[in-house]
Amino acid sequence: MTTSLTRTAPSHQAVPKKKDRGGPWLSLLAWVVGLLFVLPVVWMVLTSFHSESDAATNPPAVAAPLTLEGYREFFSGGASPWPPLLNSLTASVISTLLVLLLSFPAAYALSIKPVKKWTDVLFFFLSTKMLPVVAGLLPLYLFAQNTGLLDNIWLLIVFYTSMNLPIAVWMMRSFLSEVPVEMLEAASMDGAGLAKTLRSVIAPVVMPGIAATALICFIFSWNELLFARVLTATVAETSPVFLTSFVTSQGLFLAQLCAAAFVVSLPVLVAGFAAQDKLVQGLSLGSVK
Repeated sequence: MTTSLTRTAPSHQAVPKKKDRGGPWLSLLAWVVGLLFVLPVVWMVLTSFHSESDAATNPPAVAAPLTLEGYREFFSGGASPWPPLLNSLTASVISTLLVLLLSFPAAYALSIKPVKKWTDVLFFFLSTKMLPVVAGLLPLYLFAQNTGLLDNIWLLIVFYTSMNLPIAVWMMRSFLSEVPVEMLEAASMDGAGLAKTLRSVIAPVVMPGIAATALICFIFSWNELLFARVLTATVAETSPVFLTSFVTSQGLFLAQLCAAAFVVSLPVLVAGFAAQDKLVQGLSLGSVK
């Protein structure tokens, strides 16, 4: 009896790994770009801890002694910064809450329960951002003057809400479109109404998107300068308008200006660091199908 031996091929062959071309260089490029964005902020913070004479030297004195003189002058010298900071906080927080309350049901109507010609509605929202702010500034100023709302914080709240609402609707619509239909059907079978569905079913799922939208609207409202500069004076003055008072050709105020800019930027930085996880999740929520 003869036996024939046959050689069987392996069930799977090793696939050669592809080389990661340009990996270290891309990482180095990312670090360089990140440093270019961070370096001006670091320089501003460092200058805020220098004296006015050291901050005004050319070339700058990097190793100059550190001092809190700029912060002391900002908080105790001249006009108090607390009313502008509180005005900015009030206008930003209230307008952001109003934007979320209005954009959430609007995005629901445009994504989960779409209305007729919902794309036209979205592009109409987007078209409102194409008008230059300066073009509508004079009519808004005349309206505020005739209604007695100049230097009124509530007028800024209304303007900030209308300014951020189109962006919030677009963002929330992309987040709500990722909600599984099965969850809504289950909630409907359980007898949940529209308000309860929005509050108990949809809101927890898209919470990262809500946090991302809220943070962006808060930043836009906090940094807004043109409306606040034209429509406010002393009572409703916001922190960006207060910063412009340090830009003067008389005297040395560079260190104090850097200290004021850092203090004004601090709430936005704190909010960004606190919500960075939610921000990344929210911005990437509707990016991958």
